[in-house]
Amino acid sequence: MTKKLSHIDDDGNATMVDISDKETTERVAVAKGRIMMSKETLNLIKAGGIAKGDVLSVARLAGIMAAKKTSDLIPLCHPLALSRVSVEFEIDDANCAIEISGTAKVAGRTGVEMEALTAVSVAALTIYDMAKAVDRAMSISDIRLAHKSGGKSGTYNENR
Repeated sequence: MTKKLSHIDDDGNATMVDISDKETTERVAVAKGRIMMSKETLNLIKAGGIAKGDVLSVARLAGIMAAKKTSDLIPLCHPLALSRVSVEFEIDDANCAIEISGTAKVAGRTGVEMEALTAVSVAALTIYDMAKAVDRAMSISDIRLAHKSGGKSGTYNENR
């Protein structure tokens, strides 16, 4: 069986997937990513020494807000009534990085992978924005889907 792209019709046009016949199930997605920086920048963030304020609190809020706006940002995403979005951070002192995890949850007819990925992406961008005055060499990487459950395709867990 050959797989085909779900957002492309038989004529090659971009189209929104019709989800009206899909079953409503609980769907959860977890995305992960990281932002690497200098040791000095990481220490400033941990100490609350960035001039723009509490970097991780603002980044958490930005990620949650972004997940709620995913359908406004990604052209063919369905608007979803999310039941939960969370953004968490883990400081990786050894690698001068902040690990970001975003979780999105919905009872719906389509998945929440894009919402979780958007939450992580915008949280990372917010960290960069707030700390760029002291470290323009920060690097955002490894944004990926780590887990998804619910729906016809079942459960996915990354193999890392």
